Formats: sequence, structure tokens, C-alpha cells
Amino acid sequence: MTEGTLFVVGTPIGNLEDLSIRAARILREADLIAAEDTRSAKHLLGHVDALGAVNPARRLISYFEGNEAGRAEDIVAALAAGQRVAVISEAGMPGVSDPGARVVQAAVTAGAKVEVIPGPSAALAALVGSGLPTDRFTFFGFPPREAGARRELFGTLRHDVATLIFYEAPDRVGATLADLSAAFGPGRRASLGRELTKIYEEHVRGTVGELATKYAVIPPRGECTLVVEGGTGEIPTIDVNAELQKLLDEGLGPKDAAARLVVVTGKPRRQLYQLALSLQRGNRADDPDDPADPDAGAG
Repeated sequence: MTEGTLFVVGTPIGNLEDLSIRAARILREADLIAAEDTRSAKHLLGHVDALGAVNPARRLISYFEGNEAGRAEDIVAALAAGQRVAVISEAGMPGVSDPGARVVQAAVTAGAKVEVIPGPSAALAALVGSGLPTDRFTFFGFPPREAGARRELFGTLRHDVATLIFYEAPDRVGATLADLSAAFGPGRRASLGRELTKIYEEHVRGTVGELATKYAVIPPRGECTLVVEGGTGEIPTIDVNAELQKLLDEGLGPKDAAARLVVVTGKPRRQLYQLALSLQRGNRADDPDDPADPDAGAG
């Protein structure tokens, strides 16, 4: 059983006044602070240290995605030595779309005491400010960068009744909103929260279709959080074969037909593509005038 304590400290996402008194005290008293970004950590500590006495033996080390496996071992060793270790991310809560989860797992495995110091959260701030239902919600972090994987994810969420929360980079907001509109329908309510807790904080509310149009060309500025209204929970029956056949009849190829249905059905693209190929081959086999049919024109 280790003797030290791991403090997981939530830090401001923009406004330094959001740092709690307890968080400030823990950061002053810690023997070791593991920070995702030591430069931003030094800025934060400059604010914290002005509030009271500081542990003269306190050390600051980096802890980020690239070195978290090795650093987790170092932190567990510090805990075993009875030290008070604080983990902070660049902003917000460590472990939530930020490094931190691995060191918490390592500390728990080692038998160390873990205390979480709550702090600001962009996801919750955007949710509460959106005006959408807050009784049930699901946080997804950043959606996939690759368009196909992103559309596939949104297709699986089409009928989810929970309010959905996503982080997104400004330059990808337009494409993500367009995919959400295709998957959920343009009338689904949504809100984009940006620069939360900062001087230019804004909640842009509307439908996913309206927001997709607004940000199609000019992206928003600053860090963005998307909040999307949940569905009704009613899952209509979709005849996938018939829908694919309809798209093929309209002239779409198997790849494009599959991509079109991904956002509606949530089924894997590869599965839909293979089915579309099968339908296309069947159509050719049934058409005696199709030059792709090896028996075409024989007789």
C-alpha cells in the first residue's frame, strides 16, 4: 500500500477566476506537479503562488500523451515515497479528452489514494448554456477526423435519445455539422459553444442545418463544443437492400450508395459496400443486354 496521494486537479478552461480555492491550495502544497503543458502550468502557478505559501520542495514535470506510460511509473514511485502528486491538463479535467486516465489507473493499481478536485468543464458549460435537455446526455470527445468514420458514428447515434456533446476543431466544425445534418436531419436542434468562460464566449443556437450553413465557408474562432438534441428513440424499419437498390437505380456507384446509407443506418461502410456490389452484380446478371454479362448476346 502506497502512502502518497494523487490529486487530479481540474483547472480553468479560460478564466483564471474559475480556479477553486481548494485546487489552488493543493497546487501550492504539492510535492510534485505533473502537467500536460509545463508552459501553461507555469502561468497558472504564477497566479496560484501569489495566493499563499508554496511548498519550497515542489517540482514540476511534463506529463503528456507521448510520455504518459513512463511518467505514470515515475508518479507511482513518488506516491510510494509518500509524496503528494497533482496532475493537471492544459485546461479542464485530466483524463477527459486529455492525458490523466493512465496515471489514475496506475495509482489505483498501486493502492494509492486518489482525490479528484472538480473544476471547469467545457462539455458541461456548453450543455447548460445550450438550452437543450440536460437530464440525459452523452459526451463523445472529438469525433473521428476521417469523414467516413465520422458519418458511420453519427449514423449509429441517429435515434439516441440523449443530448449529444462533441468537441471539435474550428476548421472541422463545418464538415461535422454537415454530417450531423445528413445523419439526423437538418431540423435537429443544436448549439455551438465557443471560447467558453473567456471574454468572447458565445452560444450559437439553431438547427444543425442552420449551423452547417453558417459555418460551411467561414469557420468559427476559438475552441468549440457542439451540443446536439437527442432523437425520439423511435427506430423506423429501413429496408437496406431496397434503399441501396434505389440509389443504384439512380446512377450511384456502390461506394457512393454505401456512403449515402452510412449516415442513415449506422451500419459499417464495408458491409454496405459489399451488399451494394452484390446487388449491382445481380442486376447485371439479370440484364441480357449488359456487356458485363459474359452470356450477353449469346444465342
